[in-house]
Amino acid sequence: MDNRVREIEDLTSQTLDPNFWNDSKRAEGIQRKIGINKKWVDEYHTIAREIDDLEGIFEFQKEGMASEEEVDVQYAKAAGILTDAEFRSTLNQKEDEMSAVLNINAGAGGTEACDWSAMLLRMYRMWADKAGYKVIDIFEQEGETAGIKSATIEIRGDFSYGWLKGENGVHRLVRISPFNSQGKRQTTFASVFVYPLVEDNDIEIVIRPDDIEMDVFRASGAGGQHVNRTESAVRLRHLPSGVVVECQAERSQHQNRDRAMNMLRSRLYALELRRRQEEKDKVEATKSKNEWGSQIRSYVLDDRWVKDLRSGHKTHNPDAVLNGDLDPFLKAYLMWQSNPVPVEDDE
Repeated sequence: MDNRVREIEDLTSQTLDPNFWNDSKRAEGIQRKIGINKKWVDEYHTIAREIDDLEGIFEFQKEGMASEEEVDVQYAKAAGILTDAEFRSTLNQKEDEMSAVLNINAGAGGTEACDWSAMLLRMYRMWADKAGYKVIDIFEQEGETAGIKSATIEIRGDFSYGWLKGENGVHRLVRISPFNSQGKRQTTFASVFVYPLVEDNDIEIVIRPDDIEMDVFRASGAGGQHVNRTESAVRLRHLPSGVVVECQAERSQHQNRDRAMNMLRSRLYALELRRRQEEKDKVEATKSKNEWGSQIRSYVLDDRWVKDLRSGHKTHNPDAVLNGDLDPFLKAYLMWQSNPVPVEDDE
């Protein structure tokens, strides 16, 4: 808390500079950091007050001036606030505070896999809406018959990446497929990749112009009639890393290129985070199950359950999960991440 208070004071002093708003992006970043630090400090003081109240009412109870029930009520209130703060303190990395970019790709399985990808996209949209985050469509490639082959969205808001970082990996669906004329049970997969949205003022990522190859093409899907008439969509390929990003969110090629460059910086930052995590995992072998790209969750619709294969969290209400009720899974993963233990699968 002392460090956060000092940072608030330092950043606030910078806002007093008459030229502070000359660089609006930097100014907005500083204001955002002040706001995040103030939230933590305010919450700390709230917890301190609740615990002081608990100690006070407990003393009153010992002197016969308060009931045992009143102590229990205040204890439950203080414990609940403290537990919630302890959970959210797991979001303690610099990138956790950032907005998120979420990419979904259909696995093998044709129409069924494309439909499953569309279901996941809807699930994340609904979760973001319930959490009060803003969703921006970046890219979408429709399936040949139904659903989507690939889609990328931005989920903008403080800590959206911290909440969603555990969604990286393969999501497995088991159901009676509506696309199977024989009504057979079918298994399909889709991969989800989440990375922090790195703004210009968040971190310095150096990208040499010679390392970028750019293609332009006509956009498809949602976005208005112009998408099919002009080559406004942009694809950037970073040659040293092989990273490819695509954007068709804006009406002009220039705007799409700027947004794609921001996405590329974010992807390269995510690769660096992954490299560091892999080095850490070599030392901490117990975390080998937390590799990016591994199967992380099963959604078995006919048997009515969803289970996270890392934390072991399970629910028998898949409809609620697919309608965006993800918080129990996200919290369970973040708590598990601090003390990972093996979990047995149901199959």
